[in-house]
Amino acid sequence: MADPELEAIRQRRMQELMAQRGMGSGGGQDPEKQKAQEEAKMEAEEQRQLMLTRILTPEARARLARIALVKPDKARGVEDVILRAAQMGQIVEKVSEERLISLLEQINTQTTKETKVTIKRRQSVLDDE
Repeated sequence: MADPELEAIRQRRMQELMAQRGMGSGGGQDPEKQKAQEEAKMEAEEQRQLMLTRILTPEARARLARIALVKPDKARGVEDVILRAAQMGQIVEKVSEERLISLLEQINTQTTKETKVTIKRRQSVLDDE
């Protein structure tokens, strides 16, 4: 992976964030500006998908796509983790399906919430204490 690519993606993302903040306080924007923003978003997404194609094996991409059908936010989070690891140089070879599964298991153990059920019974006049 080339560092200029990553830097370009970071700069696009910063521009998107700055545009969103400007849009929130400035009200409506002209159609040309909105179109440019949409194009920038689409280009950033294409870059993201291209990087994932380089990082993941076809089997791992297929599994991630199936996860995205059911839980898009979880798939996006896993993609973010993989991309961050690649940017930091922690991934030196393509991520196989088995490695993706182990990564998913790690994420599941970190994000699993314990559910606690408490039953409170109403006390009536006829109940003995």
